[in-house]
Amino acid sequence: MKYNKTVILRDGRACLLRNADENDTAKVLEIFDLTHAQTDFLLTYPDEKTFTFEEEEEFLRRSAESDRDVEIIAVVDGGVVGSAGFYPIGKREKIKHRAELGISVDMNYWGLGIGRSLLDACIECAEQAGFEQLELQVIGENERAVRLYERAGFKEFGRNPKGFKTRDGKYQDLVDMRLEIGKNDGRE
Repeated sequence: MKYNKTVILRDGRACLLRNADENDTAKVLEIFDLTHAQTDFLLTYPDEKTFTFEEEEEFLRRSAESDRDVEIIAVVDGGVVGSAGFYPIGKREKIKHRAELGISVDMNYWGLGIGRSLLDACIECAEQAGFEQLELQVIGENERAVRLYERAGFKEFGRNPKGFKTRDGKYQDLVDMRLEIGKNDGRE
């Protein structure tokens, strides 16, 4: 699925949202490491990355050619500052209508509208791909992200009060959220 759109950020700069492909592998891995080091709101720490450069390169190539999953990068002033993607939860009949969403943005670019733009791009692509439901998990104390997802129409459907345990021993609520595609008239 192809995606390419330029949006204007709150600070007036242009942000290109486009599919990542194998030529972006180094930049995608760099933004992965950066964003995963900046916050405890993401699933892994950078040193827990289990995929090689070659595996990520192949993953990006397949995603760029796929009609059922997508990996979109946000490019500002020539640099990759965020990424988002969704992937089918499975191929079996009972779950093939569902996809899982993930977003990360360089903390230096928070508050500019990049997260919302990436989210909107993923919702648009998921609808085009025929998914009926997007799902995600977010840390409850990440109030900005929770509000972002709620404004987009996502609803909480579960909570695990000890879903994450950080390296410093702190537990974090893990909130399950979902969006019904095409039935989300409440989106802002």
